[in-house]
This record gives sequence, structure tokens and C-alpha cells, in this order.
Amino acid sequence: MLPQKPALRPVVWQPPGRPPRSLVKVSRPPLPRVRRLPLGGKAPEDVRVDAAGRVLTGVEDGRVLSVDPISGRVATVTDTGGRPLGLCPLPDGRLLVCDAERGLLRTDPASGRTETLLREAAGRPLTVCSNVVAAPDGTLYVSDASRLPLEHWMGDLLEHTGSGRLIRYEPGTGTADVVLDGLQFANGVALALDGSFVVVAETGAYRLTRLWLTGPKAGRRELFAELPGFPDNISTGPGGLIWVAMTGPREPLLDLLHRTPPGLRRALWKLPTALFPGPRPTAWVMALDADGRVVHDLQRPADGYRFVTSVCEHDGVLYLGSLVESSLGVVGPVPQS
Repeated sequence: MLPQKPALRPVVWQPPGRPPRSLVKVSRPPLPRVRRLPLGGKAPEDVRVDAAGRVLTGVEDGRVLSVDPISGRVATVTDTGGRPLGLCPLPDGRLLVCDAERGLLRTDPASGRTETLLREAAGRPLTVCSNVVAAPDGTLYVSDASRLPLEHWMGDLLEHTGSGRLIRYEPGTGTADVVLDGLQFANGVALALDGSFVVVAETGAYRLTRLWLTGPKAGRRELFAELPGFPDNISTGPGGLIWVAMTGPREPLLDLLHRTPPGLRRALWKLPTALFPGPRPTAWVMALDADGRVVHDLQRPADGYRFVTSVCEHDGVLYLGSLVESSLGVVGPVPQS
């Protein structure tokens, strides 16, 4: 017997017009061919580089791994016992880990000790702790993707109720405040280089949303960029570029379903998930400047790597993660658009 799915509460939504860019399969210039760093683990959802130049990622069996990009040597940093997603190396050498099952964790690679920092905010548990960044003053910004568990992420996209949140957490006091709510599958989080704003990816709305943290606009929420596909994890690169992993282009069928009465989506949700169409095969990343303008748009058919869920630039090289691969992707040097 198939496990029971949670009930959906679909709402009618009029998606923005689908841009022509969502129909293009190869950019100009294209994303160069992706090299692989084998992991010995599946589904490296997020990827980051620490101060020592090691590439960090979490895989589906609960391990957080470090990879030497030169030798390819893989080592285990910690095992969360859950499902590690977003990562954030800290200046003191410790590592923040967003675990979809256990909440926000902090681990010390030197000692192997892992502690739980955050399990709930505003009286609601973190159902899918997705991504985290640390501001210079130590404040953490954490995304809680959905009211639905991670394995039912497709249900969140179908119902479009906007149950995602961005949370500000103060480690010193233990205070957790919801600074943005109503987000459509809150995913990647990135800070401006000067700390003036934070950006969160709304996968289910094809957009990035900005929250100003300083200056005359402090506290204001605004659109940072509309995108031609589904953004996943994001990261801040050299020069302040916001790198965006694009899991795939817009899906016309999903856009159509959002306009239909809720009953149809509830009925479709009862079907086995295996019958749902998966993301179209592509490898795609974008980079935007501090004004939300596209600087890099790099895409190729998935002839060697696909379903890119994270991207991180380090020393002119892009490191990619994916929910369906068993290796990290490597692209370098970063081509000029």
C-alpha cells in the first residue's frame, strides 16, 4: 500500500507570463561541459566552499562531506542522522547545517560535536529547514520551505498556498523572528556583500525576493528578479553576484493547473508521485548583480549533469549540486556572457 499523502489546500493563482527564455535549451555562450567529483553518496543538494578551499555538501544518507577539489578525496564532516540541505561555513571554522528533519544545526568539524540551534519559530516547527546565511554580526537568516515535508515538495508547488518563511535567528539570545512569510517554497538564501539586504528564492513563484536590512528601505520587501524557471539554492559570489541554481524551465502544464479550480489538483495529488512529470533534463545556472540584472545565463542540455540545485563560485570555478546525481559538478573557469 502506498503511504498516504498529506491533504492539499490548493488556491487559484495567475502565474506571470511565461518568458521566451524558458523555451531555450542552450544559452549563448552555453554552460561548458560539466566535470564530476564523485562522492560515494547520492543527491548533493547544496554545495559551499570553506576557508581552506574544501568543497562541502550534504547527501541523502545524512552525511555532510568535504571534498578536496584537486585530489578528489572525500571525508565525512558529520552525520546528522537526518537529511542535510543548505550549508554555511562560519568564520570560526564551524559549519551551519540546515537539516530537513532536525532543523538548524551547528557542527564543529574539529571535535565532531553537533548541536541543534533552531527547531521552531513563531510557535511553528521548521518543517523543511532549507538554507541559511550568516550576517557579519552573527545574525542568521534561515528559510523554512513549506508546511509540507520535504518528500512532498511537489505538493507545495501544486497547492501554491505560500507556507514558506524566512526567519531571523539571533544565536546569542535564541530569538527567532519570522521576517518574511507567505513565500512560495522558500529555498536558497543569500546576503549582499555589504549586508544591506538578503535575498530568498521562491521556487514556486519563479522569483527572487529581497528584504532590505539597512538604509532607508530597511524592512521593505520587494521583487529582486523574475526568472524563466525554478530557482533553488542561491549563493553570493565574488563581486557580490547572486548565483542561482535553476532546476529547470517553467512548466506550461503547472501554470495551467494553477489557473484551474482546486478540486482538479486535489484529485491529481492522489495519483502516485511516480506518474508526475519530472523536471526537464538541463544544467542551468544564472548570476545577477545587486540590482537584479542578469550577468551570467549559462545552460546546456543535460548530457552529463542535470537537475542543478545549487551553485557556488570559488576562484573562478563553479561547483554544482544536484538532487539526482551522485557527484558534484565542476565548471571552470567561469565563462564570460
